[in-house]
Amino acid sequence: METELSVELVAEVEALGDADDAVGKAVFFKTGPGEYGEGDEFVGVRVPELRRMARGAGKSATLADVEALLAHRWNEVRLLGGLILVELYRRAKEPTQQEAAVQTMLDNLDRLSNWNLVDSVAPYVLGPWLLRNPERRPLLDELLTSPSVWWRRTAVVATFALIRAGEFDDLLRLAGRAIGDEHDLMHKATGWMLREVGQRDRAVLNRFLDAHAHEMPRTMLRYALEKHPQPERQAYLTAARRV
Repeated sequence: METELSVELVAEVEALGDADDAVGKAVFFKTGPGEYGEGDEFVGVRVPELRRMARGAGKSATLADVEALLAHRWNEVRLLGGLILVELYRRAKEPTQQEAAVQTMLDNLDRLSNWNLVDSVAPYVLGPWLLRNPERRPLLDELLTSPSVWWRRTAVVATFALIRAGEFDDLLRLAGRAIGDEHDLMHKATGWMLREVGQRDRAVLNRFLDAHAHEMPRTMLRYALEKHPQPERQAYLTAARRV
């Protein structure tokens, strides 16, 4: 259901839209028939503008405003709703307010239907909440079993907050399971999170690679190795090819 603020924000997004940029985004985010973002629609607004709007709106917006934005057809409007949700989570002073923000995200996961939406929200809402509520982390495993690649990607990138806090076990568990995922977007997300582990503890990442490099999808392995020195990176890639 539309709210007064959501109507104003949609009008502002549409006024900022650029037709040429919208065409480019539609191609970049694979919105054609059979592609992962099939049917997603863009109006052509750049992310810095949306972040500016979110910072301003976050001072007065409610979760009802967020839900109204997340229900919109335009990807950028949904992204704005997600960015405002991040602002509301960060500004929340009570655990109940944080949980309400997380629940709003979970209730609208189907609206986070492209990787830019997932990656802009899950690491900064669901992730920090799970860091503070470790007993709820089985939710990550539940999400990873979903047929939706966006739900599965949510599980993996949400661990970024845990990784930043030096807690790697959840990502390593999920990564072991994600090796068998068939979607390239999951290979990229998992490799990205493994790389973040290695940025903080290279030995932990190398132990995972020693055990799994031979079975990891090539994209996942390459993403995980991006910060390794060239000789070490090449050694892992060569060894994986020989298996």
